[in-house]
Amino acid sequence: MAVFRDAHPIVYTENLDVSLAFYRDLLGFAETYRFGDFVSLSLSGATVSIAQVSDGQAGSHGLPVHPRAGHQFELCVYTDDVDTAIGELRSAGVPVLVEPADQPWGERMAYVADPDGHPVMICR
Repeated sequence: MAVFRDAHPIVYTENLDVSLAFYRDLLGFAETYRFGDFVSLSLSGATVSIAQVSDGQAGSHGLPVHPRAGHQFELCVYTDDVDTAIGELRSAGVPVLVEPADQPWGERMAYVADPDGHPVMICR
């Protein structure tokens, strides 16, 4: 039987440079791999990859990829201070979807949007 060991999401974008400015420059992910329009990033052991595609372009799987066809991806990023993080992201022009709020399960949480409109949860 096959043994699976690692998994990570691949985010499709229409503009790799803008997405890297968000994930790498604003959220602090480190670039760990690059091949053409595909970049892998790491933050505290978590990996996310970003691939630049044109709307309708066939992916490696042969199916068309539609980066703006819906929000089927959400990322959660932990921080020590949600309010400060949201303030810094807002100052950098990042859209804030949900203001910081304490949750019944004990986390403080807010949402921003990445450059392609994917919701990104910022929480403590």
